[in-house]
Amino acid sequence: MKKRVLSLLLLAAMAASLLALPAQAAAPSNRFYDLNGDAFMTVEPLRLMGIMDGYSDGNFRPNSQITRAQFCKMVVCALNAEDELGLYRTVTIYPDVKPSHWAAAYINMAAKGKKAISGFSDGKFYPDRTVTLGQAATILLRTLGYKDENIGGVWPDSYLSFAASIGLTDGLDTSLGNAPLSRADAAILFTNLLRADVQGEKSVSNFLTAAGLTVKQDMVLVSTNARGPDGKETAMQFSNGEVYQMAGDKVSNGSLNGLKGTLVLDGTRVRTFLPDARGESRVIHVARIDGYQITDRSGAKYTVTSDTTVFFQGAESSWGKASSWVNPGTTLTLYLGTAGNVEFIFVGGGDSSTEAVIVYERYSVKGFESLTGGVGGYTIYKNGCRATGKDMRPYDVATYSSATNTIRVCDTRLTGYYESCTPSPTEPATIRVFGHDFDVLVTARDTLAKFRPGDQITLLLTEDNKVAGAVKPGTMDASANAIGIATSVSGGSATVKLLCGVEVSGAVDLGPEAGVPDSVLQFRQEELSRMQNRLVRVTSVGKGYIGLVRLGGGVSGALDLEKKRLGASYLAETVNVFRYTPNGIDTITLDDLGPGPIPNGEISYAHTNWAGQVDVIAVGTVGKNATIYGRTSISMNDRDFSYISIYNDGGLAAGPFRSTYDIAGGVYVAAEVTDMGTGGFSSLKPLTALKDVPNASWTGQSAVTVDGRSYAIPVTVMAYNKDTKSWISPSETQSIVEIAHAYAKKCDMYASDDGVIRVIEVGGDFR
Repeated sequence: MKKRVLSLLLLAAMAASLLALPAQAAAPSNRFYDLNGDAFMTVEPLRLMGIMDGYSDGNFRPNSQITRAQFCKMVVCALNAEDELGLYRTVTIYPDVKPSHWAAAYINMAAKGKKAISGFSDGKFYPDRTVTLGQAATILLRTLGYKDENIGGVWPDSYLSFAASIGLTDGLDTSLGNAPLSRADAAILFTNLLRADVQGEKSVSNFLTAAGLTVKQDMVLVSTNARGPDGKETAMQFSNGEVYQMAGDKVSNGSLNGLKGTLVLDGTRVRTFLPDARGESRVIHVARIDGYQITDRSGAKYTVTSDTTVFFQGAESSWGKASSWVNPGTTLTLYLGTAGNVEFIFVGGGDSSTEAVIVYERYSVKGFESLTGGVGGYTIYKNGCRATGKDMRPYDVATYSSATNTIRVCDTRLTGYYESCTPSPTEPATIRVFGHDFDVLVTARDTLAKFRPGDQITLLLTEDNKVAGAVKPGTMDASANAIGIATSVSGGSATVKLLCGVEVSGAVDLGPEAGVPDSVLQFRQEELSRMQNRLVRVTSVGKGYIGLVRLGGGVSGALDLEKKRLGASYLAETVNVFRYTPNGIDTITLDDLGPGPIPNGEISYAHTNWAGQVDVIAVGTVGKNATIYGRTSISMNDRDFSYISIYNDGGLAAGPFRSTYDIAGGVYVAAEVTDMGTGGFSSLKPLTALKDVPNASWTGQSAVTVDGRSYAIPVTVMAYNKDTKSWISPSETQSIVEIAHAYAKKCDMYASDDGVIRVIEVGGDFR
């Protein structure tokens, strides 16, 4: 196995908060309270090998120093040589290390058996002195088979220089050779040791195989609570289906789940799992899927292939097969290589939730520790945003992802009528509400057992849309909040794709028909049809029925994309962004909106989350009629009827519609289109032309002053180049406005009645 070095990310994380073994500590724990997520995952392989461990209080004290005795024990454990300790327990090599000393066997073996360490010139060992970086590097070089005569020079400088040349001290400052070794530095040294090659061996080259261990590379760890041959659910399971029982009494804390690396076996049992050097793991919320490109809500794009490995609910698949599971709003955990490429993906926060904790008190994290099984160092995410205990609210649902060592908190609540369940109401495994079968966690069955089919019920959902609990509708702090897009509204029924990824459906109650005029019934049906491709809130109006409430409002102020604020409210890092068009609604990202700002009048809906941050925005016109902007094109049919089409930077925006408007082709207009583009033009009006506008009249990219009047330039502005006879598209480095402004010293502009520039025209006579 080729030598690999730690990535910069892991080194930075470990340097901040790692550990070495306090060999005399009592009852070590795997609760790493003083380690962050990356450091926590990095030190776990060393803990499993017995090289390092924590204290009984759940801390590692990473900045504490290592003694010479402790370092000897770490070396012996790394060499997989504990079985040989009996030969060295009763001998005395150094007068200050009697057989009664707790580390006597380790020191004697390291010195006499492995010839890795020696005493001082006075014949003593001084076991309780702090080991220095120079001493530690020298010991590990000898452990790798290098002899003093191979290195030579002045100690410790020559030894540290040689250690650096083989990657042993990667991530450490070797200029501090006489400085005491901290636990963080010891962790880096031993992690590099496990990846290193040995000197002078012909049949084996890697340190681990030289220590008599078996290695299996390119393994992806799926679970650390699989059922092993001993019947205990403490075994490691890998993506290829192989299951291995742990060696000794060590149990993995799950922090390595989802990682790719080297499985280290002692016989047929797991000694440790050593992750490959990697870039990072990244949790994203999907905004859009375009074949093999994933765009998250921040606008960041990730390219995958059909063969990119995907894990979903513990099963391995490929992107080509699994992409149908992924919808806007889905949480993905991407594992990125050192080059930033997506190596594999977990659908969800890392692995499927099997139990959940419901928060009942504001700011409470009670029960979170039981979810992790005692694992500390976890990160909390709420609705995809980094969170803390102060963000917890009553009836939030928390689950644990061991693959990413994160607590996943969700506040999605759905109120509907309980339609059916399987296998029974007292122990339901699934429950059907709004035409959708929801999986029920075992921990939720007690609360669901209080309800029966036909009851109205509010479901508390996990991040992966499983039922974590249920309460009666109207319960304080547990009101329904599920919203989505009405994807199908026809024939008296509706289907809604909720933003959490669930699709619900049912018949729509249009109200009583008896004694109601036909015109009223027709109006109700028309109003229902206008829900198509709209943001709606789902309501409960009866068993088998679905109620829809069209969403609008909630807007206060302009959208400042540079400051990430809507009026006085900041945008959530996982904000959902939608754009209404004459053809419906599109899911977009903030980047698609350009530099901004966007006027208040162009925002149709905004929603804020528990923290007062805007987590849903819809831009564009919503209502019975929609206004579009573009350039007219006139066509005639064989009966000499005039038809008008409108084109803009998205292509054909409306038409061709038969019209009696006396308007020529090539005119920039504001067109009001009835029924979202299906009923023709209800009005058609040329935009106000502002001719020969010099570049000096612009105020940045967002405004222009002409004849003393200021006009706003929105991010949705279009620009047409008369020279190329084409609409201008943004580049990777420039916006449409920047390209148009740089093209010529003057331009023509076309404004709507509300004082907003809708089209910029460059080229032609302007040079």
